[in-house]
Amino acid sequence: MKKSVTIVTLTVYGVALICSLWFYNHKPIVVEDVGHLLPTKIKEIHAATSKSDLQSWLKGAIANGEKVSVAGMQHSQGGHTYYPGGIMVDMKDYDKILDYNPASKTITVQSGATWEDIQKKINPDHLAIRVMQSQNIFTVGGSISVNAHGRDIRYGSLIDTVKSFRLLTPEGDIIHVSRTKNGNLFPLVIGGYGLFGIILDVTLKLTDDELYQIRSKSLDYQDYPAYFLNEVKRDPSIRMHIARISVAPDSLLREMFVTDYKLSADQSKLTSFSSLEKEKLVAPQKFLLGLSRYSGWGKNLLWEAQDKFYVSQDGDYITRNNVMRSDSQFMVYNNPSKTETLQEYFVPVDAFTSYIDDLRTLLEQEKLNLLNITVRYVNQDEEAVLSYAKEDMFALVLLINQGRSESSVKHTKEVIQKMIDVTLEHNGSYYLPYYAYPTQGQMDEAYPHNKEFFNQKKHFDPNETFMNLFYKEYSP
Repeated sequence: MKKSVTIVTLTVYGVALICSLWFYNHKPIVVEDVGHLLPTKIKEIHAATSKSDLQSWLKGAIANGEKVSVAGMQHSQGGHTYYPGGIMVDMKDYDKILDYNPASKTITVQSGATWEDIQKKINPDHLAIRVMQSQNIFTVGGSISVNAHGRDIRYGSLIDTVKSFRLLTPEGDIIHVSRTKNGNLFPLVIGGYGLFGIILDVTLKLTDDELYQIRSKSLDYQDYPAYFLNEVKRDPSIRMHIARISVAPDSLLREMFVTDYKLSADQSKLTSFSSLEKEKLVAPQKFLLGLSRYSGWGKNLLWEAQDKFYVSQDGDYITRNNVMRSDSQFMVYNNPSKTETLQEYFVPVDAFTSYIDDLRTLLEQEKLNLLNITVRYVNQDEEAVLSYAKEDMFALVLLINQGRSESSVKHTKEVIQKMIDVTLEHNGSYYLPYYAYPTQGQMDEAYPHNKEFFNQKKHFDPNETFMNLFYKEYSP
């Protein structure tokens, strides 16, 4: 009898153990992007290691009717890199440099390579990247998928610098894409948010590394458009530019400081400054940014410190590669109840002053914990189907501190929709890599070709193998 009880007990424990192991191995994987507002259960994560593995995985997913999303650093904040119940392909380790030709100023890299990887490779030859974000931490494939832009004012958005790429299609085939070969896919994949396949490797056009002398000054927001047009854009020696406008209560959207990167008259000094530098003063910037999250006086203090710090750099020397070296470590933020999200609005140069006045009126009425606004310039570039630069525009990048609760998200969404309305009233547009706060009507107005984009998506991917939450939200 005791033996029977023992056998039954062992059997029960055995079954329980087997069940536990099965559920452990099959439990849903929850993923989220850097904003932490869209945790989503997916089926699997595949870490890309080789072209053949990627092709095999994709063909298996196609055969099983599964959905596939593509992820890099996951700094897009709207679920662009995952889909419920789907497979996420993690490209970060797919990062080899495949070909580099300093003479022709070109480089071919796997799409998981970061801009820092490229900088380390090309800097000894005094070459530099043409267009990228202000930070070098992102993957090339991810940057191409959002058609990024940065501080350079002579080139357009990233699509300008891409010669070609290879794409793993929704049928599991590998094709070469350029402006002349499979050219109909070129403006869809670039700025296409991973919806047309997996970018395997990319050939980019490079430029010369250069030595710049920094020119930095404070000015009133009303003087900024004329300053930019007359003293920056018309001066061919100024290669790069960035500005910041105050979010401090005492000077809200009134005070600015600008930083120009002017070609040095003596390029023989380039070698003396060409070592790749790490970001400086991370600790004090992080401390002051922390204060600004919780009080108006903290915002005033941060603005005064930033103004003095950046203006004090006037006359300093820096190389192009080092202008593009920030990793934004001072912005790293971990809080269980809050997060930080981005918005980016594009407005025509001649509408800047009136736009800022209307935006200020709105922000004085609404409660929004706005931490920073940087201003860049983007040349007109409508090559990408989902182009954001329908004319020469200023780009305002907003950093917002918000709660993670349902009520906080709802409030932030309402304020952002109002800000987008103001932007659209000034013939502007907004950037798509962030949370799906904009309405469908706002999407239609800002991106009049979005229906063409989604129709082409269904043409090239009729089974909708490549999916993400952005597509789920805005596709017809």
